[in-house]
Amino acid sequence: MALIVQKFGGSSVRDAERINNVADIVTSTYREGNDVVVVVSAQGDTTDDFIAKAAEINEKPSKREMDMLLSAGEQISASLLAMAIERMGYPVVSLLGWQAGFDTTSDYGNARIKKVDASRIKKEIDKRRIVVITGFQGVNRYGDMTTLGRGGSDTSAVAIAATMHADLCQIYTDVDGVYTADPRKIPGAIKLDYISYDEMLELATLGAQVLHNRSVEMAKKYNIELEVLSSLTRRRGTIVREENNVEEMLISGVAKDDNIARISIIGVPDKPGLAFKIFSKLSSKGINVDIILQSIGRNGTKDISFTVAKNKMEDAMNLLNSYAELLGASGIVSDDKVTKVSIVGAGMESHPGVAAEMFEALFTRNVNIQMISTSEIKISVLINKADGERAVEAIHEKFFENA
Repeated sequence: MALIVQKFGGSSVRDAERINNVADIVTSTYREGNDVVVVVSAQGDTTDDFIAKAAEINEKPSKREMDMLLSAGEQISASLLAMAIERMGYPVVSLLGWQAGFDTTSDYGNARIKKVDASRIKKEIDKRRIVVITGFQGVNRYGDMTTLGRGGSDTSAVAIAATMHADLCQIYTDVDGVYTADPRKIPGAIKLDYISYDEMLELATLGAQVLHNRSVEMAKKYNIELEVLSSLTRRRGTIVREENNVEEMLISGVAKDDNIARISIIGVPDKPGLAFKIFSKLSSKGINVDIILQSIGRNGTKDISFTVAKNKMEDAMNLLNSYAELLGASGIVSDDKVTKVSIVGAGMESHPGVAAEMFEALFTRNVNIQMISTSEIKISVLINKADGERAVEAIHEKFFENA
């Protein structure tokens, strides 16, 4: 007998037909003699609908009240799925995040899990019940509902798997695995049988929307084997695990992130300590910086450019403009009409010339590169947003046309 955690995304539970399909998957796993814990997201576009409803009432609602509203979506999914399983004649119970023991920080809208007290879940499993849990949510020390941010249900599922030492954590999505690119946009995308935690984490962070990056971090930390698969096809998916020796590919995937903006600080004095002043102020306001480019100092000044999440651009600009005189900058400009395209692969470490091949692919499609960032298993470039799809196609064709 194994303990299996199964997470189902919004598209998997969007209507009655899909919910019944999920109930069939869950009960099939249960009939095989396994203990089953299920984590669900809100149905379809429920979260977006709730956000729109909130805007009709209050254009700037508090984050606490938004968490109270948004957490209702998962509650609907969990109760409906439990009803479907119940109708099929199986023992089942649905639990809210706080009932399942999710203790979080008080960062409304983007809380982090502090611990999971799984005692209630264990009691229900001991009664041979299927346990259906609302993903994406928990409770803080004040007893308030909190949400974990977009994609938080993935993190909820992995947290349960880690706490309960599950044998497998399955993440059911609307695609049947991890691909070398988005299969909905790149017809030649190849499904991977295996991918390493590090590669998956990079892809998730760089814009691939298959798994939430925090869930991959947690899976790597606690060595939880993940399987990404479709609730519709029921075919074998992609296994995410520590090492990836089966897929001997140079790169594992191409990702595109449109949620990005570039900020350039022009003409700052070319002297020590300026970069520290700039980035420490951004960090103090919770603004993460990604790609950084600093020009060679000339005439006593230099330019510093970097990228931030698009929804942080206005905050970053307001902060920097307030310190422009102190920094000695002649100007600060921003651009949100950019995108980041990246390639990821553990194979890059031992293969020289990968960057050259990537840049050649972009050159053949006349795509101009604005900024470049590299690591041992990643190369990212910042380009015009209008060139994004063309760039992904060119790079994927370059590396995978003969795969």
